[in-house]
Amino acid sequence: MQISEKISFKGHDGDMLAARLERPVSKPRAYALFAHCFSCSKDILAATRVSRHLTRHGIAVLRFDFTGLGASEGEFENTSFTSNVQDVIAAANWMREEFGQIDLIVGHSLGGAAAIVAASQIDDVRAVATIGAPAHADHVLHQISHQLDRIEDVGQADVTLAGRSFTIKRQFVDDVREAKVLEATRALKRPLLILHSPMDETVGIDNATDLFSAAYHPKSFISLDRADHLLTNPDDSEFAADAIAAWAMRYLAGNEPDQPDATGDHNLVTVQETGEGEYANFVSTSSHILRTDEPESLGGLNTGPGPFEYLSAALGACTSITLRMYLNRKGWSVDNIKVNVTHYKAEFTDENGRNPDVFTLELHVEGKLSSEQRDKLIEIANKCPVHKTLNHASIIETRLK
Repeated sequence: MQISEKISFKGHDGDMLAARLERPVSKPRAYALFAHCFSCSKDILAATRVSRHLTRHGIAVLRFDFTGLGASEGEFENTSFTSNVQDVIAAANWMREEFGQIDLIVGHSLGGAAAIVAASQIDDVRAVATIGAPAHADHVLHQISHQLDRIEDVGQADVTLAGRSFTIKRQFVDDVREAKVLEATRALKRPLLILHSPMDETVGIDNATDLFSAAYHPKSFISLDRADHLLTNPDDSEFAADAIAAWAMRYLAGNEPDQPDATGDHNLVTVQETGEGEYANFVSTSSHILRTDEPESLGGLNTGPGPFEYLSAALGACTSITLRMYLNRKGWSVDNIKVNVTHYKAEFTDENGRNPDVFTLELHVEGKLSSEQRDKLIEIANKCPVHKTLNHASIIETRLK
C-alpha cells in the first residue's frame, strides 16, 4: 500500500510544477525523484508504475511534470534540455526542504540524460538510475527530423509527438546539441545503474554502451529484455523498479533501520517494528536477530518470513531435532533428516464452528531403516514439544504496558 499526494513546487523559472508524491504508509527507507521522458508527463504509465512499485520497497518517489508539460505551468516552447535539468534540481531542492534528503534520481529516456547532468549539481544525491536513456541529448531530434530544416530557417515549427502538437524552437535544438551528457557521466562520481532494452527502437542499445563506457565504477547494467521503450508491459515496469530498489539499497545503507540487540534470555523473544512498510518487524531471540513480514500480495514488503511461516518452521525444526535426538540415543544410522511442513486452513468446521489449522509434515530420512523403525520415527515425530503445544490448548496472557 502507498499514499499518493498531489504536490506543487516552483520550477527553474518560477512556474509552479505539478507533481505527485508516492510514499509508503510508514517512514520511507529512502527518497527518490523520477524524471519522465521527452514530451511525456508524470502520469505516463512507465513513470506511474515504476514509482508506485518502488514504494513497495519502502522508497518514497516524487514524479513531476517538466515546465510546460502535463499539469505544470509555463510554455513548453520556451523550455530546453537545460531547463529540464534545472527543473530536476528544483525538485531535488523541494525534497531536501521537505524531507531533509534526496537519495536517488531515476530518469526515463531524455529524463535519464537530465538526471545524470542534474546529479552532478546535487551534492547529496547518492545514486542515479536511468531507463532507456540516450547518451547524447540531441538524440531526441530524430523524432522531429522532418521539421529540423524549418526550425533552422524559420526559428520554430509545430511537430506532433505521441498524438500531441508541440512548438519546437531553435533554442531547444541548439541546446540539446550542446548538452554534454557523456561528459557529465564521466564526472558523475555517483553509483550509476543503466537499464536498457536491446529491443528499444526509440533509443538504441548502443546508447547504453556509450553511457556505461563513459561512467566510472561503481556502475551497473541491467538488460530489460523484450521491453519496449515506454515499458508498456506492467511486468517490465515492475522488474525495473525491483532491480532499481535492490541495486540502490547497497548505496543507501545509511537508511537501513537500526537493528535491536538480542534479548540474551532463552525464555524471551521480542518483536519490534522496523519502520519499513506496514508489517515488517525485527524478531530478537536470545542470540539472534531475524525478520518477519507479510508478502507484497498482503500489503507487506516481503523482507522476511510471515508469522505462520515461522510457526511452520518451529514445528519442522522441533521435529527434526527430536528425531535426531532419538536416533542418536538408539544408535540408528541416518545421514540426513528433512522435514517439509505445509500449513493451510481446513475446509470443514470443528465443534466450535471454526476452520482448524492443518499442519502436514512430510519426513525425509536418509538411512537404512526397517519398516518398524520408520513407523517408530513417525510416532516420535508426533511427540516433539512444538507438536504437543500446537495440538493442545495453550494459555496466552496479554498485558499492555
